[in-house]
Amino acid sequence: MNKVFMAKQKILNTSGQTYAYELLFRDHAHGIKEFPSHMKATAHVIINTLTNLSLNELIGKEGIGFINIDENVLTSDVLDVLDKDRFVLEILETTDLTEKVIHKIKQYHTRGFTIAIDDFDCSAEMIKKFSPLFKYVDIVKIDVLLAEPENILHVVPKLKQMGLKLLAEKIETKEAYQEYIKIGFDLFQGYFLHKPEVLEIDRYKESTKIVILHLIKIIREDGETSAIESYIKKQPDLAFKLLKFLNNQSKIHGEVESVTQIITLLGRDKLLRWLILYIYSEISTNPASEAIMKVAIRRAEKMEADAEARDKDKAYLAGMFSLIDAIFEADVKELMHYLNLDKEINSLVLEKRGKFAPSFFKAKESERAYLKKLVMDNFDKISTIDIIYALEYAGIGVNQDKF
Repeated sequence: MNKVFMAKQKILNTSGQTYAYELLFRDHAHGIKEFPSHMKATAHVIINTLTNLSLNELIGKEGIGFINIDENVLTSDVLDVLDKDRFVLEILETTDLTEKVIHKIKQYHTRGFTIAIDDFDCSAEMIKKFSPLFKYVDIVKIDVLLAEPENILHVVPKLKQMGLKLLAEKIETKEAYQEYIKIGFDLFQGYFLHKPEVLEIDRYKESTKIVILHLIKIIREDGETSAIESYIKKQPDLAFKLLKFLNNQSKIHGEVESVTQIITLLGRDKLLRWLILYIYSEISTNPASEAIMKVAIRRAEKMEADAEARDKDKAYLAGMFSLIDAIFEADVKELMHYLNLDKEINSLVLEKRGKFAPSFFKAKESERAYLKKLVMDNFDKISTIDIIYALEYAGIGVNQDKF
């Protein structure tokens, strides 16, 4: 049985009681060997919290978990699997606050999620950056080691006047804890109070790529619940993971007696998002997979926009699956054989021909500038071989002799 890891760190109130836990990415028993993208780290935390663990055992029956998010996580919809009463969305200080991202934050606020800002340093720059969000935010986590003491004293009263809870993070000593209680902080986190506790988790046999892809196909085509049930019943490991996830949904009451009940209680949208989250977190082992996925999504959206109304869904799928071999590092003919998709989608993916070919080549041509920027932005994060690999699979030839 494989092992996976994550960590949790207590957040305390002024009485020294546990208010919540921050849930943290770990990739081995002693910490982090290599930090992945925030998207993959967050997906790793969510999938293990909701699938491989009992949420009540992890953070208590009424406990709350803080989860780090950035612009990619916010705009991916993977957060829709979370219970608003059990999780706090903690916006990383490095998050790119585009209009689209702010709109998503507003949506989650309206839906009742608690929103926090991470590593706030009380500087004029950070106040300016996050000021459009204060009306949607509930908690501001102030990094007391990074922030200037005079800035803390100046900013704290103003934030309190807005009705915000203030969390002092990186509390290293008893004296600091007492000092920030006096200043007016509501919550506290740091090594003095509780060092992150690494958890070793049993990961049951992984569901195959084909299982996930086939289920996505059935759901997107509005297949019969009986068809979804039949397929899940053939995969006990997947049924087990789904049941674990379902049991961590606070609004589910009573005993679950059938796979059909799991599907009905979750709903198709939440089931589909769970499967997509599973892909982000578990399936792809390609180090350039996130970059490839971004290209695939961009391509799919462009092809969908170009298609006639009756073909939009097919065009989107054709665009997504046009890079499926790169994302999953598998033979595309084998994958498409198992998926058994529409002939027009197959024609595009396998032969780059058919109804969707013109919009495919149009979208592919428009990707060149985007890919160039993507590579330059991530040049220090991924190896030269991975960059070549991503570009080649995206259909942009690279002269490796000149690299």
